[in-house]
Amino acid sequence: MDPAQRIARELLETADIAVNGDKPWDLQVRDERFFSRVLAGGSLALGETYMDGWWDCDALDELVKRILSQDLQEKIRPSLQVLVLWLRSTLVNLQSRGRAYNIGRRHYDLGNDLYRLMLDKGMNYSCGYWKHAKNLDDAQTDKLELICRKIGLEKGMRVLDIGCGWGGFARHAAERHGATVVGITVSKEQAELARGLCAGLPVEIRLQDYRDLAESFDRIVSIGMIEHVGVKNYRRYMEIASRCLGPEGLFLLHTIGSNVSGRVPDAWSDRYIFPDSMLPSMRQLSAAAEGLFKMEDMHSFGHYYDPTLVAWNRNFTEGWPRIAERYGERFFRMWRFYLLSSAGSFRARHNQLWQLVLSPRKSTRVYESIRD
Repeated sequence: MDPAQRIARELLETADIAVNGDKPWDLQVRDERFFSRVLAGGSLALGETYMDGWWDCDALDELVKRILSQDLQEKIRPSLQVLVLWLRSTLVNLQSRGRAYNIGRRHYDLGNDLYRLMLDKGMNYSCGYWKHAKNLDDAQTDKLELICRKIGLEKGMRVLDIGCGWGGFARHAAERHGATVVGITVSKEQAELARGLCAGLPVEIRLQDYRDLAESFDRIVSIGMIEHVGVKNYRRYMEIASRCLGPEGLFLLHTIGSNVSGRVPDAWSDRYIFPDSMLPSMRQLSAAAEGLFKMEDMHSFGHYYDPTLVAWNRNFTEGWPRIAERYGERFFRMWRFYLLSSAGSFRARHNQLWQLVLSPRKSTRVYESIRD
């Protein structure tokens, strides 16, 4: 047994993971080069070797959960690619105005056919709220209704949705609560489909960067968008939200969160899934909001992202034959790794999901937390 294989096996055993074992989360190695490549390349190499078919696993989500729970990723030396990414993230504003539409082109414009088969019937691409729900559609509807209740949405209010996706929240707020909604996105495919799905409602969908906003709204929501803003821009993002929110308004920020204040994205995700994106920490968000907003409520329910991602993976896998010819086998493995490794990350509580309710610094309102 070569040294790389011996070291990898010993690390995996600390998380009760065997090579070519019979447990669902055991690694089934198809190519012996896997061991040296992953020890040299960390998470980037782990994802790439899966895409290359060098290994398989029946319970990929549980495998990743065990790796993260034991911090095995911290015991592998950073690769050259990770160091280069660190330098780029430190020296360059990867989420600058000039790069604002990059994430739209490379992720959200992949194809509406992909997202239609994967997501719920309302096309919501963020964590569902499973407190009472039994299926994905209900979990997403409950999430949207929870947001509307948290911001005290009333008929006739003008609402801004920063990062509106395919218009799921905008439709819900307009149809069920009589709100007028302006949604912005940097994805051409999202904007086109959202306009069709919201036709006939008081909803305006714009292809627009958040930095170009200069209007007043009664309420603001941002659901799963600040993950693309970047640490260098958090303060500017909060300043724009503050500028656009009325003096007694409310701003609900729904975001995946990191337990630590980082400045570098995950190398594999940055290359293949979410370019120029990173997860904010609570410290980074509170520092960006300080002096602009008061924190009225913080609701953490990252454990609900696990069943959301598992449901997306099930829909994606079952619907794959309808789009396989267009996307190809390597994409299938890449997308499956993305969905199930993300589920494992939330299962390990390595990532969090927060809903923050913020009010303007000078607001005199009294706010009471809502969970149902």
